[in-house]
Amino acid sequence: MMRFGAPLFAALVALILVLTQTLYTVDQRQYAIVFQLGEIVKVTDVPGLHGKLPFVQNVKYFDRRILTLDSPEPERITTSEKKNVLVDSFVKWRIKNVRQYYVSVAGDEEQAKRRLSQTVNSMLREEFGRRTIHDVVSGERDRVMEAARKKADQDGDKIGVEIVDVRVSRVDLPQEVSESIYRRMEAERKRVANELRSLGFAESERIRADADKQSEIIRADAYKQAQEIKGAGDAKASAIYAAAYGQNPEFYAFYRSLEAYKSSFKSKNDVLVLEPTSEFFKYLRSAGSGRK
Repeated sequence: MMRFGAPLFAALVALILVLTQTLYTVDQRQYAIVFQLGEIVKVTDVPGLHGKLPFVQNVKYFDRRILTLDSPEPERITTSEKKNVLVDSFVKWRIKNVRQYYVSVAGDEEQAKRRLSQTVNSMLREEFGRRTIHDVVSGERDRVMEAARKKADQDGDKIGVEIVDVRVSRVDLPQEVSESIYRRMEAERKRVANELRSLGFAESERIRADADKQSEIIRADAYKQAQEIKGAGDAKASAIYAAAYGQNPEFYAFYRSLEAYKSSFKSKNDVLVLEPTSEFFKYLRSAGSGRK
């Protein structure tokens, strides 16, 4: 039994070894290329168990999922205004022709990433160079990314990969450009503020002048009305005086003299320098003569 056990075990091991060299599995997330003496003999993209020639053929696997290429540092790119901006971007890509991918970059993912990075960077520089800072920040950002994706995809097709998406995640201004823009914005805001102040001052002067004009017109109109009322009152008073005088001229003259005396002798310090025979003292001189 011992004599037959060792050869049997050796045969079993040899069979297992042959089977492992004959069969290979392909995951649904992978491509597989079968090589024979360094030459590609078969490309497998169907998941499952597959066979190959033992010992003379070998298999290499490649990821068929969407991969991410992210730039480690923002790239300095010049816009159409000759202004530099710092652009941070990333690329989504995947292998679509694994045979061509292997022939072009020897199946080296890092080599493929370097080429894609150079291509996308060149496309972004071209697109940014046609636009202003405002365009790439807000107005045409989506258009820039789509144009870069299409052009990069054309180049990626040469190495068997597909560019799924190109995204510009951030666009910043360099420190020196930011300071220059901030200074320009500050100067512009000051200019606008001064312009608004000037307009406000001119408007206030206009309103003040108009108010002064209206005030003068109102005063003049009020003065005119007052003079008319006063004239009407004086005319009415004169008419009353005339009517009273016509009824009893002597009494009216006596009453007016009393009013004159009252106005003239309001204070003890009042002094009048008149002739004793003056007409002003007419009724004072006749006070004791018994006139009624």
